[in-house]
Amino acid sequence: MRIAFVSYETVFHRDTETNQRFQSILELLAARGHDVHLFCTQFWSGERSRLERDGITYHGVSIGPEATTSFLLRLPFVLGPARPDVVHASAQPPGQVLAATCAATLARAPLLVEWYGDGGVTGDRSTRLAAGRPDWIVTPSELVATRVRERGADGDDVETIPNPIELERIRDVQPDERVDVIYARRLDEGANLESLLLALAELRDRNWEATVVGDGPERETYERLASDLRIDDRISFAGELSLDERIAAYRGAHVFAQTAEHCAFPTEMLWALASGCVGIVEYHVDSSAHELVEGWDRGFRTTSEQELADAILAAGDLEHRDYDETFAEYDGDAVTDRYLQRYRALQDDHGVL
Repeated sequence: MRIAFVSYETVFHRDTETNQRFQSILELLAARGHDVHLFCTQFWSGERSRLERDGITYHGVSIGPEATTSFLLRLPFVLGPARPDVVHASAQPPGQVLAATCAATLARAPLLVEWYGDGGVTGDRSTRLAAGRPDWIVTPSELVATRVRERGADGDDVETIPNPIELERIRDVQPDERVDVIYARRLDEGANLESLLLALAELRDRNWEATVVGDGPERETYERLASDLRIDDRISFAGELSLDERIAAYRGAHVFAQTAEHCAFPTEMLWALASGCVGIVEYHVDSSAHELVEGWDRGFRTTSEQELADAILAAGDLEHRDYDETFAEYDGDAVTDRYLQRYRALQDDHGVL
């Protein structure tokens, strides 16, 4: 299948969650042998308008991240002649959805839009227009899906497909030493690590050890708070770790705590749950993390530090695991199959043979 992806900005321009998600889909489809093309702003040097890398063909529609107007105007005429079977566009910026609609029309192909949510679900006019144009919209969570519907998307044309993980990679990594609680995220103003630290302080008379993975501008603040709470001798701030190092830590840990206030999809938590961790989520209106643990017998949803502390205690009664087959549906192969099924359904609806 020939798939034309559209994203003004790529992970090679800026390493955001939206761009990471988009790139992962390209790579999964290319690994399956599909003909994958990405129409983007040129991120490579030289005069070549096309770059081949790891089975993906990148097309430089315009040069320079400031060339928004040029990109939008040129896209239909650059993409149309490629004659893709499906056009798959990112929702950011919303204007590119309108340009991708024109491109898909010229190519006589259905249009699917990837709506991730870390900045793309605003309420302005261009967003509302973009929400009503695609043949199908994919979001990573029900939280984002609800907001897209609120912006004018037809609810029957919105589907939730999660971020993918690699179960084989988890099985190949040896578990690290045992810890009771682990937390992992960039330590910025949205981390809300204080909720976990306050909950652990409630349990200072119990035997536990915790690890915090990640770095960021608020790390020193959180380290001071741990010291002020007199629990710093039982918490290890591990800093940034590679994915394999994080997987090893998750396979050794018993509980993964998610307390961040904003989350389109809790990818790091998913890696941890598939690595056997019990999941404890502090509910926030702008986070979808609770969706992963709803209806699951090894997951807890909390709304306060006291409930978080109680959940950590209750989790102690559950067996320790270092792998959980429950999350097989989130494996990259399963996620790829879902996209391919959707592409084929769109082709059938579009009358494409």
